[in-house]
Amino acid sequence: MNRIPLPAAVLAIALAAALAATLAALSVRHADSGAGTSRGATPDPLDGAVEMRGRVEVPERTWVESGGHIYGAKPDALGPIGGGKGYARTVAKGDYRVSNLDGLLDALRKAKPGQVVYVADGAEIDCTARVLIEKLVVEVPGGVTLAGGRGRDGSPGPILYSDALDTLPLVRAAGADVRITGLRIRGPDAERRLDHRRRAFGQGRGRDYYYLLPISRGVYTEFPGLEVDNCELSGWSHSAVCLDGGTGHRVHHNAIHHNQRHGLGYGICLDEAEALIEQNLFGFNRHSIAGTGRPGTSYEARHNVDLGELPSHCFDMHGWPQQDGAEPVAGTRVRIHHNTFLASQTAIDIRGIPEQECRIDGNWFPNFPSAAGAEGGPAVRCHDGAVVQDNRFGP
Repeated sequence: MNRIPLPAAVLAIALAAALAATLAALSVRHADSGAGTSRGATPDPLDGAVEMRGRVEVPERTWVESGGHIYGAKPDALGPIGGGKGYARTVAKGDYRVSNLDGLLDALRKAKPGQVVYVADGAEIDCTARVLIEKLVVEVPGGVTLAGGRGRDGSPGPILYSDALDTLPLVRAAGADVRITGLRIRGPDAERRLDHRRRAFGQGRGRDYYYLLPISRGVYTEFPGLEVDNCELSGWSHSAVCLDGGTGHRVHHNAIHHNQRHGLGYGICLDEAEALIEQNLFGFNRHSIAGTGRPGTSYEARHNVDLGELPSHCFDMHGWPQQDGAEPVAGTRVRIHHNTFLASQTAIDIRGIPEQECRIDGNWFPNFPSAAGAEGGPAVRCHDGAVVQDNRFGP
């Protein structure tokens, strides 16, 4: 895709201990939801040696009630924020059952709309060699579900991964109405790459030098109606989920973390696409949600938790320049409500004027004493025309 990556934002905060892209860390710790809480549970042991990089967990409190109003992210009937144990829409079987890469590719070639390709629990599918040699992309045909059993009977879910830095992407929805569910999709690069960014722009080598280090994407589509749910996605230097067009996308009940290359590093990015983004657990992304700002780019983000462990703001819409010198357009519609942001710096940055609407309400910022914030800047940065009201600050 030529239109993305998005432009870089402010200089990142130095990471205390850079994550080595070749090391496996601990898996995500999921949570059960209660009345006003989502409590972390002990991580389930992994089925095999391959693990996700990094670790995130749902905080004990994700929402508060005050004056009869709910502020922040509240789990829904489908299960816990971030998916996993307790998620209600897990898939148990499919029309095809696979446990290795050849079987997966063969099943996807045969699958018809409405069918399910199920990756066996405990499967560890390494795509690295074929990505390096063949530029392999796992193509999911329109109307097909690619599924695993994350959360079912305590399973962390099968893992599909590549350690090739130029995995672009690993999984492509090759038609409309694809569902990707219950998988761990791990990328090659969980690092911030601060030194590389500094060499490129701090020492005058520029954009061409910066992009000599390849970028990677996890799930990509240009078609409408993609659903990504109950997955864990981490280690993607550009984006874990890239929506390059299409409407009716839904990204929900996922753990999306450690996608954080400085200058890129998006959990979910959108360009001329429209999506509902809800019930996700975000952490250690440069921006957890980002849009190019191009007209036709819209999203509604609700009931997500962002851990705030990131060098920049959490949710974003870039400004798209106007030829007449007018204020930049920030997409078509931005609706951000009932999310919990644990950041202590600016959490939301809308860098222009959306064509139709920008409304931000019902969110909880527990680490902000007020909307004005403190050294980290205001909680929300946006144009005067945006509607920002009825958010909660502090405990």
